[in-house]
Amino acid sequence: MNETMIECRGISKSYRKGNNIVTPLEALDLTVRKGEFLALMGPSGSGKTTLLNLLSGIDSPTSGSLTIAGINIATLSRRDLTKWRAKHVGYIFQLYHLVPVLTAFENVELPLLLDSMSKKERHAKVHAALELVGLDDRSHHTPAELSGGQEQRVAIARAIVADPPLLVADEPTGDLDRDSALRILELLRELAREHHKTIVMVTHDAKAAAAADRTLHLEKGQLLEAAV
Repeated sequence: MNETMIECRGISKSYRKGNNIVTPLEALDLTVRKGEFLALMGPSGSGKTTLLNLLSGIDSPTSGSLTIAGINIATLSRRDLTKWRAKHVGYIFQLYHLVPVLTAFENVELPLLLDSMSKKERHAKVHAALELVGLDDRSHHTPAELSGGQEQRVAIARAIVADPPLLVADEPTGDLDRDSALRILELLRELAREHHKTIVMVTHDAKAAAAADRTLHLEKGQLLEAAV
């Protein structure tokens, strides 16, 4: 699949830290195909999370164009960017960010509650997402009743329940044992290959990066192809 999902041209991000101007990203170019699973690696402070936040619409670039699915989100207002993000991006965190008092079902349902769909349609989407990650039979369990790997799978179900075309993952296996991590990586591969999700994953783990279609290293605000 050669259709472009992400196209960054000359992206820079600067912010003030005390009396200094910090520029974690400078004139960065990046193209990601629809359905591609991309891993980003690099040392701490190299700008990986900054880039992830730009791609997900959490933050905006200081300069440059950032086009996702044909929309230059760098030009959107904060209000329009929030609306765009709700429909187009699912975010997967290292520490899951599940609500402890809610069941797996209720955690996955959260992104849909502001939508105008019927309760029946909403519940059907939640069950479909939980089934996809293999946890529909655990839908009434709270996070405390789940393993770390199961919690992350619930978090992935929450990220995909609204059917966004783009998933961004920040160290999604960083808090998991090896077997659970392998299962999460296989699930991400399935989402890219069989469900055509575009996935951008930040990781420090070379074994996790090996699960992706392509790996790029971010160093001093610039992207470099991984060494073969």
